[in-house]
Amino acid sequence: MISAGDFRNGVTFDMDGQVVSIIEFQHVKPGKGAAFVRTKIRNVIT
Repeated sequence: MISAGDFRNGVTFDMDGQVVSIIEFQHVKPGKGAAFVRTKIRNVIT
């Protein structure tokens, strides 16, 4: 598993038995509530 601090464009990792690559990520800090990371991932195999 990968932690949110390790997210970078092009990083490849295993998620639920599938190899995926991070296409785009954005760290979001809303005015109210906890911060989170919004990601766009793509399956490397297909």
